[in-house]
Amino acid sequence: MIHFLQCNQRWLMSRFFLNCRRYFTFVTANTTQPSITSGNDPVTVITTLLSNSTRIHELNQVYAHLLRTRFLESNPASFNWNNIIRAYTRLEAPLNALRVHVLMLRAGVLPDHYTLPIVLKALCQSFAIELGKQVHSFGIKLGLQSNEYCETGFINLYCKAGEFYSARKVFDENPDPKLGSWNTIIAGFSQAGLAVDAIYVFVDMRRQGFEPNGITMVSVMSACGSIGDLYLALQLHKCVFQAEATEKTDILMSNSLIDMYGKCGRMDLAYKVFATMEDRNVSSWTSMIVGYAMHGLVKEALDCFRCMRESAVKPNFVTFVGVLSACVHGGTVQEGRFYFDMMTNVYGITPQLQHYGCMVDLLGRAGLLDDARRMVEEMPVKPNSVVWGCLMGACEKYGNVDMAEWVAEHLLALEPWTDGAYVVLSNIYANKGLWKEVERIRSLMKEGRLAKVPAYSLTTSSD
Repeated sequence: MIHFLQCNQRWLMSRFFLNCRRYFTFVTANTTQPSITSGNDPVTVITTLLSNSTRIHELNQVYAHLLRTRFLESNPASFNWNNIIRAYTRLEAPLNALRVHVLMLRAGVLPDHYTLPIVLKALCQSFAIELGKQVHSFGIKLGLQSNEYCETGFINLYCKAGEFYSARKVFDENPDPKLGSWNTIIAGFSQAGLAVDAIYVFVDMRRQGFEPNGITMVSVMSACGSIGDLYLALQLHKCVFQAEATEKTDILMSNSLIDMYGKCGRMDLAYKVFATMEDRNVSSWTSMIVGYAMHGLVKEALDCFRCMRESAVKPNFVTFVGVLSACVHGGTVQEGRFYFDMMTNVYGITPQLQHYGCMVDLLGRAGLLDDARRMVEEMPVKPNSVVWGCLMGACEKYGNVDMAEWVAEHLLALEPWTDGAYVVLSNIYANKGLWKEVERIRSLMKEGRLAKVPAYSLTTSSD
């Protein structure tokens, strides 16, 4: 995978450099160029134009104008280069941003502590991790490795690359980390599924006298929800009242509380948080719906969705995953089909793999195996092992041998190293009394050296 990303990265960069002249010098004849009159400060005008660009085409034209007028030669300060790089990064055009950074270095302008965080963000967007390591080395030579903004950029880069040892090493090498660095390492661990590590870092942060803010609490509550520790969730809720929050992080913390309590199995506490919120966005409603659906509270989930629509809050694709999951738990086929059609016809949301998986599961559980198979065959995206697994489970429930063999063929083609398809197919044969087929499957498993993975339990403790 790493080799593939590196090759893909080199190909993208080569394609970009081959076409850069067309990107950066093309200016249409009918486009009015930015006019910098003698009464205006050129730097201010250019800064405004860059920040107001909402499309790559517009930004390319502004940059082409800067090249044509030699603006950067007469105004070589890093501030002006930073604005261009930031604009491309903001519009998620990382290769453009990186090219401007290279041209900045060729022009003899050294990056400052504002440049590197922007460049590192562009590197994360383009998965250019090896280039990121070079930028890290350059930052060390410039003495910027301990700058708060640069340090958080390096930590984030390594976390996105899955190199958590390197991320922690960057963090540990700073004898006086700021709150932003703590937040970045906690968020990096939490987003990567390393919930316990994120919580340990949070505890260490508190022991060293740092007070968490809204960003800290959002990350650590997400980690707590991942492990489902209710005692810890109650302790974190107390920290929320003490955390410094802005208007934006305030609603994020409330949404995180709802999500955390939902994952810990306490929808009553999630609802208490939800009921006290003055402003609720789509994430607030969606967290409630998903939480209800997760615990099989079908009526509550669908009632919440109805109230959401009555409140004129537009659902997103995650909302419908929760709604369809509730229909699966309730076995309500007609409602599931209704909401699946509503997603496309009313809200214009293109169904994703998760939505199709819910529908296949819903139809399969109801015994509508032909309908489920038809949906799998007509899906515009390639089914994954979860979708096939749902259909395989339905085949086992209803003893459909022919369809089970068809599903097993696709499952094994997708994941030949797993034993699940063999085990379920063997059970179906056994239930039908097809013992020769059972022996055949067992022989295939022995030849492939596959064995059924034993189940296990996991307990959590806050001690």
